[in-house]
Amino acid sequence: QAQLVESGGGSVQAGGSLRLSCAASEYYRNGRWMAWFRQVSGKECGGVAGFVIGYRGTYFGDFVKGRFNVSQDNAQKMVYLQMNDLSPEDTAMYYCAADVVTAKEWELPKSWRKWGQGTQVTVSS
Repeated sequence: QAQLVESGGGSVQAGGSLRLSCAASEYYRNGRWMAWFRQVSGKECGGVAGFVIGYRGTYFGDFVKGRFNVSQDNAQKMVYLQMNDLSPEDTAMYYCAADVVTAKEWELPKSWRKWGQGTQVTVSS
């Protein structure tokens, strides 16, 4: 069964940057939706970015405020989440998601069938 594999998490100081990677394998198909989610400890999982493979536009959660960017690598079938100006509030487990049920509700976890195992991001003040 195809997998989504995230990597790139770690610890960083406030104001720093991290780039998360998701090896999307068979889920990396032109025209297909994918997303990044995060789950802060004690809170519900929420949408970080929703996007379509092969298209430039990306939907971001309101909290992103221009700090994050999504990129795609067709050759490697990878998607990336570049996170800049990180704050302690960004500390969370970050997940890659694919196989959308309802694209117009991309920011809801229930809209996705396939999830990676997650990668932890910790931002210290």
